[in-house]
Amino acid sequence: MALLRLFLKPGIDKQNTEYGAEGGWTNGDYVRFRYGLPEKIGGWTDFGSIPVDLLGMATQVFTWTDLDGSPFAAVGTNKKVYAFYGGTWADITPIRRTVTGGAITFDTTSGSTTVVVNDTAHGALLGDFVTFSSVTGNPGGITNASLNNQFEITEIVNANEYKITAPMQASSTATAAGTANAEYQINTGSPIAYFDFGWGVGTWGTGTWGTPRTGVAGVQLSAQVWQFDTYGENLILQYVNGGIYEWPPVPTLNTRATVIANAPTKSKFALVSTPDRHLVCFGTETTIGSPTTQDPMFVRFSSQENINDFTPTATNTAGGQRLTDGNEIISAIRSRGQILIFTDLSLHGQQYLGPPYTFGFQQLGANCGIMGPHAAADVNGVAYWMGKEAFFVFDGTVKKLPCTVQDYVFKDINLVQAQQVHVGINTQFNEVTWWYCSADSDYIDRNVTYNYLENVWSIGTMARTAWRDVGSFNKPLASEYDEDSTASTISTIYGLTPGRTVIYNQEDGKNANGAAIDSFITSGYFDIGDGDQMLFMSRFIPDFKNQEGNLTVHLLLRAFPQATATPSSLDPYTITPTTEKVDTRARGRQIQLRIQSNVVDGNWRFGTMRVDIRSDGLR
Repeated sequence: MALLRLFLKPGIDKQNTEYGAEGGWTNGDYVRFRYGLPEKIGGWTDFGSIPVDLLGMATQVFTWTDLDGSPFAAVGTNKKVYAFYGGTWADITPIRRTVTGGAITFDTTSGSTTVVVNDTAHGALLGDFVTFSSVTGNPGGITNASLNNQFEITEIVNANEYKITAPMQASSTATAAGTANAEYQINTGSPIAYFDFGWGVGTWGTGTWGTPRTGVAGVQLSAQVWQFDTYGENLILQYVNGGIYEWPPVPTLNTRATVIANAPTKSKFALVSTPDRHLVCFGTETTIGSPTTQDPMFVRFSSQENINDFTPTATNTAGGQRLTDGNEIISAIRSRGQILIFTDLSLHGQQYLGPPYTFGFQQLGANCGIMGPHAAADVNGVAYWMGKEAFFVFDGTVKKLPCTVQDYVFKDINLVQAQQVHVGINTQFNEVTWWYCSADSDYIDRNVTYNYLENVWSIGTMARTAWRDVGSFNKPLASEYDEDSTASTISTIYGLTPGRTVIYNQEDGKNANGAAIDSFITSGYFDIGDGDQMLFMSRFIPDFKNQEGNLTVHLLLRAFPQATATPSSLDPYTITPTTEKVDTRARGRQIQLRIQSNVVDGNWRFGTMRVDIRSDGLR
């Protein structure tokens, strides 16, 4: 019988059944579609000349260049903020509080490395970082040099005491021994969110045993998320639902980010408008400097060219506006001619008008709320975002984006962890990808990708908590989090708890940082005619481009849509780069094709397979 070409339309289709998706693809991992054909995605390698592990889970990876054209990168995690330049990483986390005059003392227990630190109204939370200096008195026999270090706080005793782990044991028991100065970094946060106050929420020892948490100070339901932008060459750091900071790109990386004077102290989001250069705070305070006046629907902007001036006067362009239709502003992005503001229910536009009104606001859409702070991206003036039940696009009009994997995504997603959703643009392959947590996971473990030029969808399990497209660096950068990692980090810190982030160059090589990538794609079932006859496949001629390493092809057979699929008698079939044809003994009413690669340096792109199929009897 003549060979037949097996045409399969591009994109993953999970809205249909496997039989209903005949002529297409129903599943895949580490695969993209390009020019209508599936291929293995690019690999990744460690970023920087020396791989490092960063503390906490990254929620923002950001790159930019200074006025001299030198590239910088910044990473914000739930514990720290880091900057990268010239192959070197540095901790630039802002300082919350400084204690001088030797006002701090220590309690020690003989033979123990646990030290109680006495500091009145310290304001620290479990997991915060403190650096001691000018320690005197060798408290409890622990040397001054051992305490002149940075520590992660291991327990909050009360408002005036907390515990750390020293690098050596005390030789004696002492109370209020020694003296020290201290610098406290801004409060850390949780990498995950909580649905409501209850058992297990907040720090150990908060409240009484066996009782649920309530809205007490220091206990937050939301995860800690960072939002970065630039003002000129300076980095703007917005702690989502917190303060806003600034950091100049110093090549020596020896400075920390500092709070922006006179700016709101609590905002949901922040961006610098362009080209007019106002710092815009979303979901912010109606009275600057008063967190209790935070209005989640209020927009406030600084005076033009002055990010330290937010108080409206007759001689500046500062001002504010409250939006309607929504409960809270969640995100904002710059788009063509305006800033798009996303609430939990709607979309608004903010356009620069000039004096005396500065900005105009208009509602652009309803019932199109966004999933999280980093769930929207703009591609050449077209905005794409992930809602809680669908994907949306704004190209002048808000529309739902038709999606062939919509049920797969939204029926198996952890909405409690919506703040972790992160979108990344990969312009090299015309892709917008959202990373999210599946229903049974508190950490990102899934991704869904939309090719906006070819209008096709794909899915995967590559877990990235943040992404930055090609720009200041030659490859996209992305972060991966390991909640159990205790790897050493860039500086010496005592008492560290698990949880590390690594940064990768994406689309770099063919491997997963040296290891094989297990990529596969599975077709829908196909048959002869209307499926009323059995078929027999005697051979197929593989068609792959850029193949490196061996591939495995599986032919899965079944007689009815609800029957259990079984492999053909000669399955699996190994395809080498020189394989000309493959003889098979595949017999069934329906046949499914699965292509898989799991070898180091493997690569492939599927073409148009030709198959030798004829009708066959029941026996």
